[in-house]
Amino acid sequence: ITRAAVKGLTSGKLSQGGSTITQQLIKNSVFPNFSKESQLQRIERKIQELYLAIQIEKIINKDEILENYFDLKRDYKKITDSFLTDAHLNQAVREFYGIRVLNQEPWETLCSFIISQNNNIPRIKGIISRLCENFGEQISENDFSFPSSDVIAQKSVEDLSVLRAGFRAKYIIDAAKKITNGEVDLMNIKNMDLEDGRNELMKISGVGPKVAECVLLYSCLKTQAFPIDVWVKRVVGELYPQGLPECVGEYKGIAQQYLFHWRRNSEKFRKAEG
Repeated sequence: ITRAAVKGLTSGKLSQGGSTITQQLIKNSVFPNFSKESQLQRIERKIQELYLAIQIEKIINKDEILENYFDLKRDYKKITDSFLTDAHLNQAVREFYGIRVLNQEPWETLCSFIISQNNNIPRIKGIISRLCENFGEQISENDFSFPSSDVIAQKSVEDLSVLRAGFRAKYIIDAAKKITNGEVDLMNIKNMDLEDGRNELMKISGVGPKVAECVLLYSCLKTQAFPIDVWVKRVVGELYPQGLPECVGEYKGIAQQYLFHWRRNSEKFRKAEG
């Protein structure tokens, strides 16, 4: 820890000695108010992060953190095998086997999907990059952390104009403020049932059913959540007008991923559409 602190203080890059992944998780979860700290408090917090990262990695290493992030401990084969009883899902699974749902950080996921509304992927990536560069902490020469809700809660719409996010800026700030002041208990949604989780997320201005379902599926392990965008709406209307088959059970969200990707990318549909 001393070596890391000395190296960090002399180089100006306080990220040596512990896993950067682990330190980011610690910063977001243990030090949510870091944006209000003085320079001396920042140095103290960084050393504490290094110490905690080293201690945590004695219990859970980076491989386990990544296993959790990529949901590698879930038996996807068992799930997808159950989908094979449906003719359409059978084709989707066989053609695109291996799709997984990431277990992402809830605030980052929420903010990213607010940004995604009525937007395209290049613009979404640009806005998120500018959000990190302007309000996150520098991790390495060209990399920046995702800013915490506490940092964004202190900003105004005018402050966020640098993002060029348009109408989404006020929704980002509303989300950050409600999470920071405890009006929305984001970190506890994993422990709620699906409907309560939806209702909790939809307390935030600009968060409707689609964004709520995305957050529930991609960061709260709610595999029964079923986000509906234009592609999912299209494939459900074409193939399941009476509703999804019973074989999807509590894994509607995983079935959704296969149907979405299959409908967008399968040669079967491309040829049918000319």
